[in-house]
Amino acid sequence: MLITFIGGGNMATALISGLVNPPRAHLKIRVCDPTEMARSHLRDTFNVPTFVDSVEAVEGADVIVLAVKPQTMPAVLASLHGHVKPGQLLLSIAAGITISSIEQALGEDHSVVRSMPNTPALIGHGITGVTPGPHCQAHQRGQAEEILLSAGEVVWLEDESMMDAVTAISGTGPAYFFLLTEALAAAARELGLPGETADRLAAMTCFGAGAMVATSPDEAVELRRRVTSPGGTTEAAMKLLEQKGFNQMMLQAAQAACNRSRELALG
Repeated sequence: MLITFIGGGNMATALISGLVNPPRAHLKIRVCDPTEMARSHLRDTFNVPTFVDSVEAVEGADVIVLAVKPQTMPAVLASLHGHVKPGQLLLSIAAGITISSIEQALGEDHSVVRSMPNTPALIGHGITGVTPGPHCQAHQRGQAEEILLSAGEVVWLEDESMMDAVTAISGTGPAYFFLLTEALAAAARELGLPGETADRLAAMTCFGAGAMVATSPDEAVELRRRVTSPGGTTEAAMKLLEQKGFNQMMLQAAQAACNRSRELALG
């Protein structure tokens, strides 16, 4: 399978890293990026051929990974108009870019898969929401899944409208988590702990709790119940968060992210 990445940014780098480590004999990778620094980094790091011309880069590719920022996508699609052949799969990892907008920009019916990875993909622990376009074949779903699994887990959605919710939860979710870590560290400082100790306690507590949720067969609500002893310190903290509307605030934040994703899709 020949894969061409259009765009050599962080997410493309994460996927390429997962695909080449360990090496897979049946995969060949190309990268197209206008920036010499990005091309040089990818050549030196992964020993992959790089291109400036997108038309040359996609020639003969089985999968074209659109790994560019949403605002760059119209120009990229315009450059590819008339050059994407039947049977080539377009795998988009750009937030808010709909399948229909990609098809319309290219001028024909094409096989498209839309995906929303998140930043933990950079360390191989991402999760990606994926939805197939109407012209996507079964083997092309397999191609998309193999690429995306290289950076973490994959969740398929048959309804593309759900991608805005995926963006709000897993796409934006790492920022919520980082904010929680930041807030815990700040609270630790206010309680008198040294800065370095505060940062480490907050980071490792969040890391450990996240690992427990990811690996436990129990839901988060059950794990929380187990560490909340009646009359204890955790219960005191949970009661205050509930009184301050923590859950409602998180819902409102997710709704704001979801709405913004819809706005991006509408242009």
